[in-house]
Amino acid sequence: MNGGAAALSELDAIAAAASAAPELDVAICPPFTLIPGAVARVPGLAIGAQDCHAAARGAHTGCVAAGMLKEAGARYVIQGNGSSVAAALVDFVSKYNERNEGKEILYLNYAAVDPILTNEKCTYWHFRWDAHADIKMEALVNYIKAQSDIKKVYLINQDYSFGQAVRAVAREKLKEKRPDIQIVGDEVTPLQKVTDFSPYIAKIKASGADAVITGNWAQDITLLLKAAGDAGLPAKFFTYYAGGSGTPTAIKQANLSGRVFQVSEGIANAEYPAGRDFEKAFRAKIGQEVTYPRGVNLINMLAKAMNEAKSADAKAVAAKLEGMTFTVLDGGDGFMRKDDHQFFQPMYISSLGPITSDLPFDSEGTGWGWKQAGLLSAKDTTVSTTCKMDRPRS
Repeated sequence: MNGGAAALSELDAIAAAASAAPELDVAICPPFTLIPGAVARVPGLAIGAQDCHAAARGAHTGCVAAGMLKEAGARYVIQGNGSSVAAALVDFVSKYNERNEGKEILYLNYAAVDPILTNEKCTYWHFRWDAHADIKMEALVNYIKAQSDIKKVYLINQDYSFGQAVRAVAREKLKEKRPDIQIVGDEVTPLQKVTDFSPYIAKIKASGADAVITGNWAQDITLLLKAAGDAGLPAKFFTYYAGGSGTPTAIKQANLSGRVFQVSEGIANAEYPAGRDFEKAFRAKIGQEVTYPRGVNLINMLAKAMNEAKSADAKAVAAKLEGMTFTVLDGGDGFMRKDDHQFFQPMYISSLGPITSDLPFDSEGTGWGWKQAGLLSAKDTTVSTTCKMDRPRS
């Protein structure tokens, strides 16, 4: 989030282009400090916000109070990476919209993965593009079930709600799809407090595990893999977040080629020409890899919904988003389930190793890139929902 008041002048060109195409509706999500100026400068464009917190006051680093954004004229919030924040936003948006018919706010979620958000806490005004924790495990275990060499699995996760959810659904899915697999260890570690995972790796090694399943992220995955490399652990790792910042570098440093797998909604080296073309252009312009293919899907689907609705009104756009089918960035069709506003999409299982002529894109400048090991269609990752959604009046 950056840019000063001078950047508002860029809106003039956007507004001019929009006026030349009256069949389109345009929405802009500027830094929060520029929202009032943007609302005043281009009243014909819909203005949204990049991030916010539902609390009216308190220390919430990097977030802006949702009430402040609402008063500034924002009607869209795009947010991810924090299910506790997401849950509070769901409550705020739902209550605000009940009291302010005709001025509704739409919450677009690209990374908060607690299943509760599209189950017990589902709302018409929230849409999620990331696969939630249960969907990711469904994809991982659907891949693992076909790997006959995997007979013993060790679970290691972080000791908080997300980590506990991962270990629970891992047990459930393994029992359902590969009841012959023996779970030889299941433990949790303090969140982001362990600086040396070698004692844990020693236990994994002693257990004889063929594979490790973990939802760890940030230093809890990088240090875990470093310790595995140092100890010469031969097991494979099946992860949610091995593609996160710093982890590909750690994988190469640990020399774990082809032994660390991640589940994700896309990879740079997917065998889909349009996706590779986008990746190449993005790297040339921005200087980094596409971290969140789902973010690209979100923006493209939002644009499609606005075009079909011929409006940037949140209620009209929501009606077009639910049930929408869409060809995703890396190929294949996804769909926004109307029942709970959860997006289902093809899911990739990939492993990191040296790039080759047919795998041109590396990660973090390491010379190693993600190679497809498995691909599951959207229907093969579908899970049930308990959502009982209240819909607005027509």
